[in-house]
Formats: sequence, C-alpha cells, structure tokens
Amino acid sequence: MTELRFSGTVWIAPGDGSWHFVTVPEDCAEVIHLESGPRVGFGSVRVRVTLGSSSWSTSVFPNTRDTYVLPLKRSVRDTEGILAGDLVDVALELVVA
Repeated sequence: MTELRFSGTVWIAPGDGSWHFVTVPEDCAEVIHLESGPRVGFGSVRVRVTLGSSSWSTSVFPNTRDTYVLPLKRSVRDTEGILAGDLVDVALELVVA
C-alpha cells in the first residue's frame, strides 16, 4: 500500500457546519490519482487514515481544484481535540483492490 504523509488545516464545509475536512495537497493528490485504480461513487478513493492516536477507514473525494478532500469524523475530532482551523498531521494509505 502507498502511504502519504501531509499536514493540513481543518475546515468546515459551507452549509450546516457539521462536515469537517482536510484538503489533500496537490503532490499527494497526484499520487492518489496515479496509483488508486478504479474509482467508486463520486470518484472517491478508499483510504486508511491515521491522525494522532486514531485510525479509521474512509474515502477521499475529488474537489474542483484537482485534489481531494478528507472528511474527519466527529468521533476522531472529539478524541483528538481537533477544531476547525487546527493544523493536523495525516498519514493516509491507499486501499487498492
């Protein structure tokens, strides 16, 4: 599995304010695009994420700037004490079938 490491700022999606994301940097997004294989719903790519002491399986989703966004579950944000605007370090593994 390919592992990518990056830092990013947590932001809240416009609307109801409950969806929190980190944008995957363009260099990492290029690796995801090249190595992820077939896409699933909405062009998403399955990944395994580690942030602090938390690890979980999810998907990253393409956005309009040729990169991906990583959703941060509320349980992870609560466990790790993460708020919008925080800089977080992410380890992301591609789950390639």
